[in-house]
Amino acid sequence: VLTPALQANFNTAAVEVVDCPDLSAQPFSLAAPGICGSPAIVDIGGVPYLSPTPHLNHIYNLKHVAEEIGNPGAFFIGAGAGSWRLTGVNCELMPNTNIGTSDIKTTYAKIQGTEGVLHHYESNEFSILLNVLASNGAQGKVIKVTATTRTGPKNFVSCMRDALTAHYGDKTVGLGGAFVIENSNAKIHVMPDFAPEPLNTDAQVQQWLKFFDYKAPLTCLSIFVSHDPGLGLRVEHTHCFSAHGQGGHYHHDTTPVDVSY
Repeated sequence: VLTPALQANFNTAAVEVVDCPDLSAQPFSLAAPGICGSPAIVDIGGVPYLSPTPHLNHIYNLKHVAEEIGNPGAFFIGAGAGSWRLTGVNCELMPNTNIGTSDIKTTYAKIQGTEGVLHHYESNEFSILLNVLASNGAQGKVIKVTATTRTGPKNFVSCMRDALTAHYGDKTVGLGGAFVIENSNAKIHVMPDFAPEPLNTDAQVQQWLKFFDYKAPLTCLSIFVSHDPGLGLRVEHTHCFSAHGQGGHYHHDTTPVDVSY
């Protein structure tokens, strides 16, 4: 399903089922060695809680989420918004937390001055919106995807999501996991603090967001689903972090001739 779509959008691409490598090691640096065991994609809150005006009372905790999905020791990775009452500002969240072991490797990106800065996040609390893959954090069989030199218009994630949509139609199929952008910069946005005036149009939202061209390597945590069955799901959400202090919401690579996923 994925291979033809990727090969139409990249110079080289390969998809295979493999034994999960140790994802706690670099370059992934996750809070568990794997992403297998009781997998579930969880969508909480949403963009309507952010704009046109933020719903500041929507505060959640991943420990409670783990209990609600029947997996109290769950390992979570994904993309969301940090708790403004902990960070003092609106921010991008890269959830990477193992409830069962209490290992929190979550990071967040915020605007400081005119630049985006990346920090460690020492809590399981979040606000407004979140999209995560929940699992037992075990190693098992996973889908390994590699792609180099983007030749088409779609980013890495959208290419795979569109392939699922074309194949499964109205059946909702989701994937979640981690990937690394190598050998290319990427267009990333970081949300500034909440807008003082309502954001009523997409143009206003785009003007409010702060965009950056960040350098590789970037470790990305991604969730996507093929079809929204009327639940208001966010069909695609990817955040990234790095060892060099850059991170945020992934849009696409910016030097496609050099990129390697």
